[in-house]
Amino acid sequence: MSQTHKGKCFCGAVELTVSGEPVAEGFCHCSSCRSWSAGPVNAFTLWKPDAVKFTKGEANVGVYHKTEKSYRKFCTTCGGHLLTDHPLWGVVDVYAATIPTHRHAPKLHVNYAETVLHIKDGLPKMKDMPKEMGGSGETLPE
Repeated sequence: MSQTHKGKCFCGAVELTVSGEPVAEGFCHCSSCRSWSAGPVNAFTLWKPDAVKFTKGEANVGVYHKTEKSYRKFCTTCGGHLLTDHPLWGVVDVYAATIPTHRHAPKLHVNYAETVLHIKDGLPKMKDMPKEMGGSGETLPE
């Protein structure tokens, strides 16, 4: 059964929906995600671009891209983080915290070689990214 989940920025000026099921879910440990999220790890949900829709306040959406791999989007009113477009991979990362009714079901950790918070949860720990996303596909011990 396909579900739709609603999300919003910190102040509520921007709202979005995600529909269907995510392509992948997990935790990212790269320095860019850590710096952007101001946390030791970022919980991600990856969706096909057509599954993600802004439903309110799209004019308030700002974008920053340090590299061509990641277009990070945020609310220009409150600065609340919303999502990251990854055009090279054909997915959109809607941060798990942005869509509170979606039950985050992580399947792996990516960029674990950069971790600052070791997590023992039995999930695969990818050194960088899966091969199909241009990474080594190598896993690290927990």
